[in-house]
This record gives sequence, C-alpha cells and structure tokens, in this order.
Amino acid sequence: MAAQPIDRDVKPEWRDALVDLLFQLADDDLLVAFRGSEWLGLAPHVEEDVALSSLAQDEMGHAAMYFGLLESLGLGSRDDLAHLRPVAERRNAIMVELKNGPGTYLEQPHYDWAFTIARAFCYDVMESLRLERLKSSSYVPLRDVARKISGEEKYHLLHHQIWIRRMALDPDAKTRLQAAFHRVAQDAGDLGSTGAHTAILEESGLLPDASGLTRAWQDQVQEFLSLQGLSWTPVRETSTGRLGKHTKDLEDALDTLSEVYRSDPLARW
Repeated sequence: MAAQPIDRDVKPEWRDALVDLLFQLADDDLLVAFRGSEWLGLAPHVEEDVALSSLAQDEMGHAAMYFGLLESLGLGSRDDLAHLRPVAERRNAIMVELKNGPGTYLEQPHYDWAFTIARAFCYDVMESLRLERLKSSSYVPLRDVARKISGEEKYHLLHHQIWIRRMALDPDAKTRLQAAFHRVAQDAGDLGSTGAHTAILEESGLLPDASGLTRAWQDQVQEFLSLQGLSWTPVRETSTGRLGKHTKDLEDALDTLSEVYRSDPLARW
C-alpha cells in the first residue's frame, strides 16, 4: 500500500527508515508475546504461570503501540498489520520466532524452560538498550512510546535475571541453562541489527547509536552471565530476519496467532 506521510515529525527522506524500524519493534514484541503466552498452564509453578502471562500481555500491548504508530503513518489498520502481513514482510529477529521446544501447545508440548529464560533475558537486555536510545528519538511519537514502555521493561529484565540466578545455583539446571544460552547465541545474530537503514536511523536521530546496539548488548549479557558462572558465545551480526528471511517456526506461529482474525478480517475486534 502506498502511503503518504501524515505526521509532521516525519521527513520524507526518513520515512522508509522509520517504517522499517517500527515494523522491527512491533514484530519483535508480537512474537515475544506469543511465545510467552504458549506457557499458559505449562510454567513450572502457578505463580510463574501468572507472571509469564502478565509479561506476555505487556509485550502484546507494546506491539500494539508500535503498530498504532504505523497506522498513524497511513500503513493500514494496526490489527491488519499484526495479523495479515505475509512472512516475507515480517521484520522480527530470528531468535524471537523460534519454538519454545518440541511439540505444540495442544499436542505434547515438551517445552524447554531453560531456553525460554535464556531467550527472554537476552531479548530484555536488547530491548532495554533500544528503549534507552529511543527515549531520545527525533520522532516524538516514538519517543513518547519508548518512555511509556521502558518502566515496564525494567521489571521484565529483573524477572528473568532472578530466574537465571536461581537456576545457576543448581548443577543440573545450570548445565541446561548454559546449553540454552549457547543455542540462543547461534540464532541471535540479527537481534541488534536494524536492517538496511542503520545509517539513516543514526543520522536522523530516529534511533541514536543504532550501530552500537549489538556490541553494547553482548557486553551486558556477558557481564551478567559471568557473575553467575555462565559463559556467552559472541555472535556475528547479521540482518536475516530484518530483511524478511525467516524460519518455518514463524510461519507456524503466525498460523496459530492469526487464525481467528484471518477467519473474518472484517469483523470488529
């Protein structure tokens, strides 16, 4: 859909970079929310079941805010943007789309709790770094959303840090957690990437220091893990998911996530 900029804060030469960035932010949070919601009724204990559901609800709300900004730019309704776009148009990082483990929610869900915690922690660190930069974005609506979201994200990160500290005290759990971080590192190369518009994002101030995200993220992850006696495998930055290249896990996730909406897109939700 060809859309004209309707927000006075958007300069024409910034528009493509801003739209791509907003899709990255929205798609990341949408998938994080979905994968978290798949633990409903399956988490290690009832308190965590409630906690993880709450965190997933937060992330879905954050995704809705980003999709709302895209709607305000004339890209279409935020519900359509979330549910009807094909896989090739998705801009989320590969790491966030991966399944929680073997099976499905309804059929033999042998999910990996260590992987879920390792992935969530790595994502929360990146999100906290991005939000700090976005709180100074030259695009005022995005700056306002980042400032609103950042308070909640502090508690998300703290929640997963507590889990890592707890699991690192048990030899078996620590071994599983170390393996999970190794797996996360294998698929996290595009998490800090901002795709094809990094230079414009920095020059325009839409996302200050976009090119420094991966380095800052790895430093923070490695520092925390070392304190728990865990190691981190450095990743090489790629742009795979940011350019629309994804795994079958994303296709399966979208089929489930959007099944009801796709059944009647004209319905009022």
